[in-house]
Amino acid sequence: MSESTLRDYLAENPRMTGVLFTMLLLLTQTANASAAWASCTSGP
Repeated sequence: MSESTLRDYLAENPRMTGVLFTMLLLLTQTANASAAWASCTSGP
């Protein structure tokens, strides 16, 4: 998907901007939580 196509789509559907931001935020938080859990768990 090209940058102009994405920009046009988000301009036509402004609610999707919030949805994409929320998904990015959740994925970032999940990655941080997974990394913290993995570093605290002792293994063999």
